[in-house]
Amino acid sequence: MLVPKTDREVRRMQERAQSQTTAADASDGDDGEEAAEAQRDFLSGLAHGPEKAEEAGVEHSVKIETRDLNIYYGDFRAIQAVDMEIRNTEITALIGPSGCGKSTFLRSLNRMNDEIADCRTEGDVLLDGTTIYRPDTDLVSLRRRVGMVFQQPNPFPMSIYNNVVYGPRLQGRLSREEADEIVERSLTGAALWDEVKDDLHKSALDLSGGQQQRLCIARCLAVGPEVLLMDEPCSALDPTATFRIEELMLELKEHYAIVIVTHNMYQASRVSDRTGFFLLGELIEFGDTTQIFEDPQDERTDAYVRGRFG
Repeated sequence: MLVPKTDREVRRMQERAQSQTTAADASDGDDGEEAAEAQRDFLSGLAHGPEKAEEAGVEHSVKIETRDLNIYYGDFRAIQAVDMEIRNTEITALIGPSGCGKSTFLRSLNRMNDEIADCRTEGDVLLDGTTIYRPDTDLVSLRRRVGMVFQQPNPFPMSIYNNVVYGPRLQGRLSREEADEIVERSLTGAALWDEVKDDLHKSALDLSGGQQQRLCIARCLAVGPEVLLMDEPCSALDPTATFRIEELMLELKEHYAIVIVTHNMYQASRVSDRTGFFLLGELIEFGDTTQIFEDPQDERTDAYVRGRFG
């Protein structure tokens, strides 16, 4: 089954988005326009944190680079000599069958694999040209810069408000005014503020699955990341919630480098700028998403995107 971004599919997404926008405008009036304006303001101002604001206009520069990256679980080599460049203001999708190494590769980009017993990394990962695998790397600082959203929404068992300010509070003392501002701006950036602004002290566990996932994204935004890693962020969500997360990713990519692991090839073709196809730990092919889905250069990529295996 070939899954290019067909004209019919694009029209269907546009019509659906237009209908949702029209419905929102009809119900919210000026409030809907103000919410959209607030989200744009947040994304243009806070996306990279205060220290990165002046650099936010730089587009498509390389943010992360892997060089001859090999990852082992004991004697098993799960990732084999991967070279990849991940750019600012783009969404990079990683596709491939289960067990091919996509999530292992993703976790290497902020050293989450360090938490796994018997896992070791060879080669290098560079963030803004500097290796993240130095022995003296501050992992807390690294994971603030390279945030992660997991497959299952994982809000903390506390209020919506405290979920958002949890990370900033770990970095230092916050006044109530500072905390309030971070909560509003982060939830606005995650397109969740209007839905929860009157229930900020409600348990985050009472939110719907899609809202919980957007809360997790807001929790990442609150600490001022530069890169967002997303490991199957929509796999546990219904189609409507998936659509909202995809729309949010397209908004966020204007200011972040985003890397998404997905088994949903339609999703990869819809939202990503570049796509990498993994198979048995190898990066078989990497390039513009349109080329990967419509004119793959490797027969194994062609077989996978046409649904002949995986």
